[in-house]
Amino acid sequence: MQKITFQNLHRIRYKEAWDYQEQLFEAAIRAKLNKEEDRKQHLLFCEHEPVYTLGKSGNAQNLLIAENICHEKNIDYFPIDRGGDITFHGHGQLVVYPIIDLELFNIGIKKYISMLEDVVIEVLKSYDIVGEKDEKAMGVWIDAQHPMKARKICAIGVRTSRHVTMHGLALNVNTDLSYFSYINPCGFTDKAVTSMAKELDKEVDFAEVEERMKRAFCEVFGCILSTQTPVSSVFQSTPAVVVD
Repeated sequence: MQKITFQNLHRIRYKEAWDYQEQLFEAAIRAKLNKEEDRKQHLLFCEHEPVYTLGKSGNAQNLLIAENICHEKNIDYFPIDRGGDITFHGHGQLVVYPIIDLELFNIGIKKYISMLEDVVIEVLKSYDIVGEKDEKAMGVWIDAQHPMKARKICAIGVRTSRHVTMHGLALNVNTDLSYFSYINPCGFTDKAVTSMAKELDKEVDFAEVEERMKRAFCEVFGCILSTQTPVSSVFQSTPAVVVD
């Protein structure tokens, strides 16, 4: 059973979390190449300040407002190195970043993404929300088999190098869904976005969702988590940045 270090970064700007991920990601790859015995695996939880991120295969035209409007609304915007198209991260959304070596789990990238979806589906099931997969689109959906009703509740986008992962998933818990009206979420123009709060018609205990997410992750991946407090000096205040 693999041991994974868990860290809750709480509310943090996207660039700070991205830089921290990169540090852990690069260290994990170095340790693998050096065949170190103690190769750390990581699981990061956080909420982000409002930000749009565009995957490397995404279309910039799926951002429906000008970048200067993002500035005015205090929304960051970053083209990044994960798969997938454009998505939103913000308050009330649980973002999960596993930095793990898939070879240690004996799985490939396709299976990994499916397992991330399984984790979210288990969390939703505990709230009597039926989450589903869509073979044509990553993530977790509600009413996936009904095109007129299908709505996305969790986005997934990952990057791997030498079978080590970074980026991950974003589950809409109490998310302000109005931010999605400024983008074509994940490149879709004909599908809606939802949240746990919207599906349940009430605000959801965020800390409770975090605990259920940790438990589901351990069950699906067959791992043990050890909690570590992030070093505060890693995170420096980062102003809103719009990247061309």
